[in-house]
Amino acid sequence: MKESFEKSLSVFQTDWALVTAGNTEKYNTMTIGWGGLGTLWCKPVCTVYVKPCRYTHSFINANDYFTVSFYSDEHRNALSVLGTKSGRDTDKVAEVGFEAVACGESVTFKQAKTTLLCKKIYRQDMTMDTMPADIIEKYYTEEAPHTVFVGEVIEIIE
Repeated sequence: MKESFEKSLSVFQTDWALVTAGNTEKYNTMTIGWGGLGTLWCKPVCTVYVKPCRYTHSFINANDYFTVSFYSDEHRNALSVLGTKSGRDTDKVAEVGFEAVACGESVTFKQAKTTLLCKKIYRQDMTMDTMPADIIEKYYTEEAPHTVFVGEVIEIIE
């Protein structure tokens, strides 16, 4: 039990994931290494953290649903590209050869091994006045802090 619990605590950091919002006509995705799975208000939830300067942020803000998708190790290089290039500037999804597919009222990719379809139920901008100084120095000297998005997990697709 301890091993599976430890794995679930580190799934975002070790495996990475994509957070995606929009529809198949207009969407954006980005790689995330920060996130959490748990329970809030008696609902299963997935929490993701996205900086306001990221293109995907506006898509999550504008839509009621988003997906969080996980991939096998063979897609690690693709996730690296999707996390370092901006959808504002290039068609990074085409560049890595991923195929977008509808997922409820959102989007995932055919290559995903698991996708969580999430209904946005909460968002909050982080504020630096409640953060430790070392965290501010490490992550927030040049850009605004992350926005916390909490989504109720509506469906798990494998």
